[in-house]
Amino acid sequence: MANIVQFDQVGLRYGTSPETLSDLSFTLTSGSFYFLTGPSGAGKTSLLKLLYLAQRPTRGAVRLFGEDAGTLPRTRLPGFRRRIGVVFQDFRLLGHLSAYDNIALPLRVAGMPESEIEAPVREMLAWVGLTDRGKARPPTLSGGEQQRIAIARAVIARPEILVADEPTGNVDPEMAERLLHLFDSLNRLGTTVVVATHDFHLLNRIPNARMMRLEKGQLNDPTGALRHPPGAERP
Repeated sequence: MANIVQFDQVGLRYGTSPETLSDLSFTLTSGSFYFLTGPSGAGKTSLLKLLYLAQRPTRGAVRLFGEDAGTLPRTRLPGFRRRIGVVFQDFRLLGHLSAYDNIALPLRVAGMPESEIEAPVREMLAWVGLTDRGKARPPTLSGGEQQRIAIARAVIARPEILVADEPTGNVDPEMAERLLHLFDSLNRLGTTVVVATHDFHLLNRIPNARMMRLEKGQLNDPTGALRHPPGAERP
């Protein structure tokens, strides 16, 4: 399979602080599933920010979809970002919009006619178990409900890459399994999935997933091969 992401000696520093990420060199193949693990403060969220173009590397090169993301003109960034679905730790739902309209937003931004939007949005609401909450606004939803709406919004447009930062952190084990099944289904349709998680019970649920483990801003596999099967190691 072709490489959809390539990091070459990437380092990331915020201001004058020591590097948060150092010498990251690895590739992600199109259509694969990856778990990103590591202790708090290891740099997982920072690595994800590089993947969804919220941050540019301090040094080294990040290539997405065959192009150097660091040299992309700003006019092309929105188009690139529409190819990437993101589930944020803090949800980032729009409080003035209903749950339905938050989920529909990526389709509207992509220019889909309103007549074609309702069916997939209703399907997503059902998938995350919130069929009856479509009219609710985020401030009236629980943390777990907001997380599920955020996940539905991220996957509705079937992005080429899905990046999820602790997507099951605010839901019960049964819903966590259901959401992971949704990610797996999307992966089977060809989306490359990267899930950052502390929940090691999930790692054996995707048989073909690979594990990336960060320690103090560096991958524990210096070759970047990322061949550790789920369950092969534990923190």
